[in-house]
Amino acid sequence: MTKQYCGKFYIDKISSECNARLGCLHTSRGILKTPVFMPVGTYGTIKGIPQCWLRKAKVQIMLSNSYYLYLNPGTEIIKKAGGIQNFNSWKKPMLTDSGGFQIFSLKKLKKVYDNGVEFKSPINGTKHFFSPEKSIIIQKDIGADIIMCLDECSMYPLDYTLAKHSMELSLRWAKRCKIEFNNKNNSTLQALFGIIQGSIYKDLRKQSAYAMLDIDFDGYAIGGLSVGEPRCHMYSAINAVVPILPNNKARYLMGIGTPEDIWNCVELGIDMFDCVLPTRNGRNGQVLTSLGKFNIKHSKFKNDYSKLDPNCNCLTCMEYSKAYLNYLVKVHESLYRSLLSLHNIYFMMNLMTTIRNSLQNNTFLQAKKKFFRYYYALGE
Repeated sequence: MTKQYCGKFYIDKISSECNARLGCLHTSRGILKTPVFMPVGTYGTIKGIPQCWLRKAKVQIMLSNSYYLYLNPGTEIIKKAGGIQNFNSWKKPMLTDSGGFQIFSLKKLKKVYDNGVEFKSPINGTKHFFSPEKSIIIQKDIGADIIMCLDECSMYPLDYTLAKHSMELSLRWAKRCKIEFNNKNNSTLQALFGIIQGSIYKDLRKQSAYAMLDIDFDGYAIGGLSVGEPRCHMYSAINAVVPILPNNKARYLMGIGTPEDIWNCVELGIDMFDCVLPTRNGRNGQVLTSLGKFNIKHSKFKNDYSKLDPNCNCLTCMEYSKAYLNYLVKVHESLYRSLLSLHNIYFMMNLMTTIRNSLQNNTFLQAKKKFFRYYYALGE
């Protein structure tokens, strides 16, 4: 696949009922069917789940974090291996986040300057500096198919003046990221996505979106949401941005992953999602099913020999009962973390297949209504 197709997005169908779109995103390691959900493998791996399980679950793309990979094992080791997919044996597409969210979550361990951000490693306290240019170089060395601009991820609440300053800083960094990305990039097969910021303020979101279009990226992400703001503000920010974005570019909503938000945001016109929720919550006992969610730690499952989800054919559901999984939790056997994480990934992949099929059949709103009629059946 040549560079000109890396990041190219095609729409197969637009819903006649809403702004939802069925499409495909070309990468150097395959074509992604969208809408798509990306499980999060922060360190280049999804905790407790081997790659062969992910392939069996029909995971299309994995997200990893360049900040953590930079700190450990270091980009030189990954580069020598021939890139992250050779290093971790995941031969399918990958996306790397720039690490902006993680850096700006460090609070007192960081200092933000116009030319970048200085931070102390939470691992050993060593000092590091990420400029927009260094962030791109790191992600080039890691070698993921889709890489992200370095941005300042604004937290909530944030007053208007600070939100504007933060958004403008992210724009300056985005321009520098694009210049560095284009520098000697002929030998790579990567796409660069810009990140739209502006907190909950619609005018700032619009300003950021228009400026990002002027820079011209392969795709556009909406960042700085699901950081504590009320859902109405999140949807308002998305609605402000989506009409501005071109139809021929992928739209990525960062850090969003509940079934409710995915259905609602696909309806608004979003194509890509990522979230730690399915696997993190799975490791803590929460199970996502077609009949709703529950926690397997509950004592009522001690004598329940049914499978987690009657409509799921994952390894966990095919091999193990709720009673057995409840037992694994009680005896602190770590296997349950892998099994529940795997099941939740299957749930998310099945959810996205359901959404894509409904768009193909032009029955999106009907499918959404049917999904939640069953999903809320447990009342939890």
